[in-house]
Amino acid sequence: MAVSWRSWLANEGVKHLCLLIWLSLNVLLFWKTFLLYNQGPEYHYLHQMLGLGLCLSRASASVLNLNCSLILLPMCRTLLAYLRGSQKVPSRRTRRLLDKSRTFHITCGVTICIFSGVHVAAHLINALNFSVNYSEEFVELNAARYQNEDPRKLLFTTVPGLTGVCMVLVLFLMITASTYAIRVSNYDIFWYTHNLFFVFYMLLMLHVSGGLLKYQTNLDTHPPGCINLNGSRYQNIHLSEYLSEHFHESFPGGISKPDELTRNTFAKICMEEPKFQANFPQTWLWISGPLCLYCAERLYRCIRSKKPVTIVSVISHPSDVLEIRMVKENFRARPGQYIILHCPSVSALENHPFTLTMCPTETKATFGVHLKIVGDWTERFRDLLLPPSSQDSEILPFFQSRNYPKDDWKPYKLRRLYFIWVCRDIQSFRWFADLLCVLHNKFWQENRPDYVNIQLYLSQTDGIQKIIGEKYQALNSRLFIGRPRWKLLFDEIAKCNRGKTVGVFCCGPSSISKTLHKLSNRSNSYGTRFEYNKESFS
Repeated sequence: MAVSWRSWLANEGVKHLCLLIWLSLNVLLFWKTFLLYNQGPEYHYLHQMLGLGLCLSRASASVLNLNCSLILLPMCRTLLAYLRGSQKVPSRRTRRLLDKSRTFHITCGVTICIFSGVHVAAHLINALNFSVNYSEEFVELNAARYQNEDPRKLLFTTVPGLTGVCMVLVLFLMITASTYAIRVSNYDIFWYTHNLFFVFYMLLMLHVSGGLLKYQTNLDTHPPGCINLNGSRYQNIHLSEYLSEHFHESFPGGISKPDELTRNTFAKICMEEPKFQANFPQTWLWISGPLCLYCAERLYRCIRSKKPVTIVSVISHPSDVLEIRMVKENFRARPGQYIILHCPSVSALENHPFTLTMCPTETKATFGVHLKIVGDWTERFRDLLLPPSSQDSEILPFFQSRNYPKDDWKPYKLRRLYFIWVCRDIQSFRWFADLLCVLHNKFWQENRPDYVNIQLYLSQTDGIQKIIGEKYQALNSRLFIGRPRWKLLFDEIAKCNRGKTVGVFCCGPSSISKTLHKLSNRSNSYGTRFEYNKESFS
């Protein structure tokens, strides 16, 4: 399948450019920090004691600092919605990139998991080296109290060690609860464990305050590796005796005596012992900004969600679909946007996004959503709304504003819509069938029957089935058995729209999304460019 560079750049170009910048930042930070601790004179004695473990632990820590700060930004939904809908981001490609915020959040999370493993492994080696390479010359540089001290004591009796163990446990819970199987089977577990990130960041702040790793401060008066004659070990030893103690082998040119070695050897001599100081913790500089921004947004969401919402009606549709119509003061929205429903009677913390299926207008303030009853949250929500109950329930939705710049979208008015819907059974169409029939009849009355091309596909059936009811005859003629032949559909649409830009919008499982994504990047002989979009609650 040949790839069209024009379509690929439109769909993937900005995304891959941002990914390359992010990857370059990680590599640059890792390599720069690695070289600093491997070759930096201020870490000469510490590197002699810990070796490669020091470089790997600090280099991985710098990558963790970067990603622990970036991972919070994609979760600032209100900020992203403002940027996407403001004139500050005029490019459609850039605005579509903001829809990939969830993917970037996952990418940063995976990176944190990988480099946390490297960081933990390196510090386990460091704990062992602190114990084995205990130095009596540099007492303040040692983390161990004596030679061959049990390394486990360093892990469980020091602030960095204990907080590190706790952080690994919290991270393990967050990782395992984020898997697809747990999110689908029990979303509550995923939600509550993911909110442990507050605990993780508090532990992270404490983790860097231990000050186990120290650097040398007096490089001017004590260059690394110099001979300190005032030290306790050499204070009564002459230089020639020091050299004879440390250099026993014969040198080229017949130099073998200490006095000859003294005359022909340049030795750095210092009169001051090395002084060490703990590193200033820099982690809070990385994460304090994004963390405060995220906390401020959470507070803003909480305040905004306190405005009362009135449920006008609750309608039960076939296939376990629930339609909820609501009214909220000063609520404005446009088609394609979504709201987040939060019902404290169902869950104190959990909330879920739903695409608006009815938007408020100038004459009608009602807006609504359709939700499929899948999972424990929607089941409890349905049970709370449908049965008669004397208890008051409060629903607190708030709106993710996505106000698209009007001027930028004028050249992209919709000329034709291909609506393709794939379901397993016939009942799954019925909850939406009435609206499709109204839409179809409206365009027929306006003498625009080809404006919307509706195609319904029944993927699993034992025979020919129809949507029951006389009013559904228009849909029955557009009902097909099997799956869509996507390649032929794309070729037909490209042929009818030569040299134009066609938007592809997918709302469905990942298997269909991947197929449509590949076809959107495929080249065609008609010069048609497909811009791929996927529903994203970012």
